[in-house]
Amino acid sequence: MKKPQLITIIAALVLVAAIYAFGRTVPAQKKIIASENQQHSVDDGHDHGSEQLAVSIDSILVIAKKQLNPEQVVRLNTLENSITRGDISSQQLKVYHQLSHFWKDSARIFEPYAWYEAEAARLENSEKSLTFAARLFLDNLQNDELEQRRRWKALQAKDLFERSLKISPDNDSAKVGLGACFLFGNISPTPMEGISKIMEVVKKDSTNIYAQMMLVKGSMISGQYDKAISRLQTVLGLQSDNIEAILLMADMYERKGEKANAISWYQKSLSFIKPADIKAAISERIEELKK
Repeated sequence: MKKPQLITIIAALVLVAAIYAFGRTVPAQKKIIASENQQHSVDDGHDHGSEQLAVSIDSILVIAKKQLNPEQVVRLNTLENSITRGDISSQQLKVYHQLSHFWKDSARIFEPYAWYEAEAARLENSEKSLTFAARLFLDNLQNDELEQRRRWKALQAKDLFERSLKISPDNDSAKVGLGACFLFGNISPTPMEGISKIMEVVKKDSTNIYAQMMLVKGSMISGQYDKAISRLQTVLGLQSDNIEAILLMADMYERKGEKANAISWYQKSLSFIKPADIKAAISERIEELKK
């Protein structure tokens, strides 16, 4: 099993955990709706430079609509046209939710689904809806390989978290999420802007698992594997069955070239994993490391 495959396994396990905790929040079959060779326009108030790709909701919808069948096109046109006719917030909110469900359940394309969830949340302007939509973008962008699309998602999540924090300034999860937008989305010249926001929460509450895990990932990005291991030890001291932390611990030791420790942590993960295919993939990785 190649290394990227193992990272995918870790991401899949995190997604499974999120589904059990919050219900399915992403389309069952995410489609790739943009490629490195496609040029798009952008309208977010930032100068990206002519050498970079740019992504906007307009460009995303153009590409997504090309993947629809004729029946879906008719349904979508009806929904979109009803937005312009709606002259009160309740009508717009209803249509945004209908559009969100269309892209999630019928088209099964993530980006438009998350966008309309975000538009509905902005209109509703409740802490719960804003945080939910922000987490959709944040959780998804961490596995998005297209830089400019990842950046667009980070900007959406940032806006939503900021709106949520205006309503509830003491929401630590939203503070961590906001910091993670900077950390993973490349929307700041330095990742330290994101790290510092997350550290504010950790300094106040070192038992905040969400914040600690984000700092683990920050350490991974910067190649500080020992620091990541130290924070993972903190997490596992608080939550010994945290499967994401266990697998990341194995991954960190593997990156450090400490095969015996990596094998030990991969073996430990097997008792917490249910899906047979993931279990088999990790067992395969263990055998490869023993060679």
